[in-house]
Amino acid sequence: MLPAIAALLLYDFTTEQPTRYMKQLFLLLFILIAADASFAQSSDSIAIIPEPVSIKKGKGQFVLPKHVVIEAPAMEALKTTVAFLKERLSAPTGARVSVVSTASTPTVRLYLTRPAQRSIKKDGYTLRVTPKGILITANEPAGLFYGAQTLVQLFPKEIESNAKAARTRWTAPVVEVRDYPRFGWRGLMFDVTRHFFTKEDVKKFIDGMVRYKYNILHLHLTDDEGWRIQIKSLPKLTEVGAWNVKKEGYFGTFSKPGADEPRNFGGFYTHEDIRELVQYAQERFVNILPEIDVPGHSLAAIASYPELSCTEGADKYVVRSGEPIMDWSRGAPPIALVDNTLCPANEKVYEFMDKVITEVAQLFPFEYIHVGGDEAPHNYWEKNEQVKALMQREGLKTIPEVQGYFERRLQKIVLAKGKKFMGWDEIMEGGLAPGAAVMSWRGMKQGIEAARMGHEVVMSPTQYAYLDYMQADPVIETRIYASLRLSKAYQFDPQPDSVQTTFINGGQGNLWTEQVYNLRQAQYMIWPRGLAIAESVWSPREKKNWNRFFSKVETHFGRFDEAEVKYARSAYDPIFTVTRTKDSTVNVELSTEVEGLDIYYSFDNSFPDRFYPKYTTALTPPKDAVMLKVVTYRGKQQVGRFNLMPVEELKRRAGLLKK
Repeated sequence: MLPAIAALLLYDFTTEQPTRYMKQLFLLLFILIAADASFAQSSDSIAIIPEPVSIKKGKGQFVLPKHVVIEAPAMEALKTTVAFLKERLSAPTGARVSVVSTASTPTVRLYLTRPAQRSIKKDGYTLRVTPKGILITANEPAGLFYGAQTLVQLFPKEIESNAKAARTRWTAPVVEVRDYPRFGWRGLMFDVTRHFFTKEDVKKFIDGMVRYKYNILHLHLTDDEGWRIQIKSLPKLTEVGAWNVKKEGYFGTFSKPGADEPRNFGGFYTHEDIRELVQYAQERFVNILPEIDVPGHSLAAIASYPELSCTEGADKYVVRSGEPIMDWSRGAPPIALVDNTLCPANEKVYEFMDKVITEVAQLFPFEYIHVGGDEAPHNYWEKNEQVKALMQREGLKTIPEVQGYFERRLQKIVLAKGKKFMGWDEIMEGGLAPGAAVMSWRGMKQGIEAARMGHEVVMSPTQYAYLDYMQADPVIETRIYASLRLSKAYQFDPQPDSVQTTFINGGQGNLWTEQVYNLRQAQYMIWPRGLAIAESVWSPREKKNWNRFFSKVETHFGRFDEAEVKYARSAYDPIFTVTRTKDSTVNVELSTEVEGLDIYYSFDNSFPDRFYPKYTTALTPPKDAVMLKVVTYRGKQQVGRFNLMPVEELKRRAGLLKK
């Protein structure tokens, strides 16, 4: 390792002034050689997320001085990295930080290696902390940025504070890290349609994701509840389509808004906003993937331009505010109560999409445009004379083939703008066009099939990656139709053993926001499950370990507290398994996904603590009990929230009462 570093440093230096740096080089090599003997393999006390490729922990500590000198090349691409380090090493510590292009004894050195180190690949880095200083090397500016994120995680949790913290010594362990990502696509999807999030909210979202080395922000920009991107050639999309009636409660069950209720809730991003967000993301090595969700999920567009619909009476449609518009009782695709689809048999739709994609392609430099394609209901198309005529004219035999026709027409538009075409896995059902990329959300099966066919794939399956799902029992979480616990999210592997292919680009977590009303709740839903996804898309498969991971998560809980970032402690909450016995009584088994916890309970309506009965075997509610209260402890410390489980709910789950 040391000869390689010597060669790289010498190469960098000699490209400019070899004699000027020679003494510095030998001094640095002496420090590194002396420190190298102290490195050991144990790194259990280090809590880096996502887990690096390799960590060697040494003896001793680096102590942050009162005057910190950061040496970094004077490059535009490194400005954000340097600014991040400067802020984190000064705001909470009170240290004075200077940034220079050359220094005789820098505190932190950032080096771009030439020629590139093959061992750390494109976005990789090496980080070496010795008692005398810190060295981060990388092949590309992105690698230095990721190395900086890891470095900050080595300091005490108070480093995350936005105000000066009460700590006299700021130390980091002596350590050597070599790291690079497993996948190139490491994404989070942010639905800004169901509830609108401001430009500043999106920036904070980006700030959070890059701390854990995500590099794709998938923005879901259009849906039934709002059109969130300005299209200058179609002004009604934001004049009408960006606004609905404010409702609070359980989305999907709201009453239909009255004609007198103001439609002033929502918002959109102007072209200038988008350019600002794109630049902000790029400075943090994030690409923004725009999604225009069609042909379903298009009520906001139809409310703006009714001629895009096949259905008579569409001129009376309004942007959805969360009232029921679909019947899901038969599963997918749903039965539409309101036709929220663009008409595949209407040429005006393709003219409309050409205008939309033209402006989207100009605003977003990322190579892909996501066009949705999911959950398009069929019942209106099945009865429509225009669609029937289209089927006869084009030789289409099924409704999925009708959508396939739509997708192929749309793909031509996307390709004509110099972009790659991507959609949810439903785009496969009517015949997948060559070159189309698939985002597999209904499980892994569709993604595996697409990869075997030679299509690029991003895995985002519901059972591992849907971050809008409940994180614990519905008695304590906001009720959603499904659950996803942290331990399950951690099982995510974008490339399963059943398929060995280079066509799986990576994976992402998806945050839909029907029940997410503000950024604080968005943070709660993402973290810590976003940590699990981050490790699944960055870290080597063989480095993943649930118990080790959760111990790191607990460390990061403290870091979130210091940063005042909201997160969920749901992993500490009990799991209720309810069955019905032969004599028609309720049988309640309690467990936890985290090892080493004790569960205490009560049926007497008081709040249990560790002096109450400890759960050891299945429970049967006493005859007249109305409430089971449960809480978890680790030793003497309460770690879980109080879970209040009505006995009536237990009976319903056991099948003794109607749901």
